[in-house]
Amino acid sequence: MHRIRRGFIISTILLVCAILAFGLFQRFYGTPAVAVGTVTRGPAVEAVYASGTVEPVSWAKVQPLTTGRIASLDAFEGDEVKAGQVLMRLDDRELRAAVAQLEAESRFLKSELDRVSELARRGVTTSQVEERARSQLDQALASINAARQRVEDHVLRAPMDGTVLRRDGELGEIARPDDILFWIGRQSPLRIEAEVDEEDIPLVAPGQTALIKADAFAGRVLEGAVADITPKGDPVNKSYRVRIGLPPDTPLMIGMTVESNIVVRREPSALLVPQAALTAGHVFVVKDGSVERRPVVVGVVGQGVVEIKEGLSDGETVVLDPPPTLADGSAIRLKR
Repeated sequence: MHRIRRGFIISTILLVCAILAFGLFQRFYGTPAVAVGTVTRGPAVEAVYASGTVEPVSWAKVQPLTTGRIASLDAFEGDEVKAGQVLMRLDDRELRAAVAQLEAESRFLKSELDRVSELARRGVTTSQVEERARSQLDQALASINAARQRVEDHVLRAPMDGTVLRRDGELGEIARPDDILFWIGRQSPLRIEAEVDEEDIPLVAPGQTALIKADAFAGRVLEGAVADITPKGDPVNKSYRVRIGLPPDTPLMIGMTVESNIVVRREPSALLVPQAALTAGHVFVVKDGSVERRPVVVGVVGQGVVEIKEGLSDGETVVLDPPPTLADGSAIRLKR
């Protein structure tokens, strides 16, 4: 009898030990170990991305109106030029010869008109002959004007006061109407001509700050401001042109490519949660050794953090990188 009782006590003790051991095993091996983070407050910035190129506010391209061989170069990069100043001449020798021939013909026709007019005044010839001679002279003069314009079309002139920002083409080369041979403009002020996706353009407005990055100034964030937005977008690229004004002391140079983030909203004291805590629109909030699955409304997504508009409170603890098996009410243990 005592032996049976002793065996029962031993069995009971072993069962209790097994239960305790199983509980400890579940606690330390069955319960997932997770990392946690804290909901905090800080600044949040919502921005629209745009890429673009630095250009002068006032500038113009100069292209030839006709095809011809470059005969002379009259302006060089860095030169200050005035509107109408000759920049380049194309070979126009044949055209000048044609003008000279037409001028000679017109002088002959003018003398012939004078002779016929005198005869008509004396009654020797008719007024119809005089009118025919006058018409021939008028046609010759019109041909001269057209020929002179063709000569002028072989001269490239500055369209505005400014600096020769760039020149392409060398003596003897053939220039064509689609060739841009000169860029004329003022080196200050400068602006960025950027493209913004049509989905984002409703958020952009003149006056907004633009944070600018350029490869030439790695590690620096420069600033500008939205100056204007083109009313008509590009239906092919599905984008709108946005011009960003730059301050006078900007280190950016004409022709540089840049990336811009146009600030459309600033929140100085936003509720922020580590981005690793967010999973499909919800987070897991830690409460007394277990978790509560809570849906949230997300705002600005920044570098490593996410703005939470609804669903969390300042100071709450959330699970980072929650395992796929984690569910509402699951017990957890913290990683050491």
